[in-house]
Amino acid sequence: MAETVAETGTGRVVLVGAPLGNVGDASTRLREVLATADVVAAEDTRRLLRLARDLDVTVAGRIVSYFEGNEERRTPDLVESLRGGAVVAVVTDGGMPSVSDPGYRLVRAALDAGFPVTAAPGPSAVTTALALSGLPSDRFCFEGFLPRTGSGRRSRLRELIAEPRTLVFFEAPHRITAALKDFAATFGADRDAAVCRELTKTYEEIRRGPLGELAEWSAEAGPRGEITVVVAGAPAGPAERPADEDLRAEVAEREAAGATRRDAIQAVADVHGLRKREVYALVHAEGSAPRTAQ
Repeated sequence: MAETVAETGTGRVVLVGAPLGNVGDASTRLREVLATADVVAAEDTRRLLRLARDLDVTVAGRIVSYFEGNEERRTPDLVESLRGGAVVAVVTDGGMPSVSDPGYRLVRAALDAGFPVTAAPGPSAVTTALALSGLPSDRFCFEGFLPRTGSGRRSRLRELIAEPRTLVFFEAPHRITAALKDFAATFGADRDAAVCRELTKTYEEIRRGPLGELAEWSAEAGPRGEITVVVAGAPAGPAERPADEDLRAEVAEREAAGATRRDAIQAVADVHGLRKREVYALVHAEGSAPRTAQ
């Protein structure tokens, strides 16, 4: 059924793309929306006011906080503002709202209530990191933040082990080392990747290389700031089943990268479309998987 504007008002939602760090990336439309919106729902009101000050823009509308902790509770209030004819702008700390940031709940609620949703497009950490990674960008998939627990993260990664498209993830600085170790153990230490830190900011840093090397660098450097990780997609699988010794070597490589033997066996089976029990039997027929040279 065609979408219609709610009869109760002419309100609308505007998703505003905010600079990732460099205020010079702010668009003219961002300035206009901040200056004219009736309500500005901000992930961090202090950062919003700082951005407005840097842009020499006066936010005349009502400012409300709208973040992960209160998004569900505050969405009905914002819909009521729409019913009263308000233009509600949504601004996050950087990038496009609703992309692993607050916004989706309001978008869905506004559409369900019959109100239009539009955007003032702006910077995106996803496409910026993808373009800077040096990895194929013609086809990619965005996975956002991985589960916070190690077991949950590894389970999600196993689902992506045969994904041929370039993968893009967000990760917190205090989890990046553990995440990179899991990437290397699951996808293989030789899989190419890029760690993009503090994009567009003064201390922007792009580290490119095999996952194993990136995990070692992270453990030593302890990178800080906002981080986006780009990982090459799975290579095309071999036409024929690898030799037994090659399968055992692959298991050993993943173990050396930090995977448990169970996870390493599962990963190798997934990559080659084999049954886990088949790879398990090969490994344990030798008594243990051969260790790669250090």
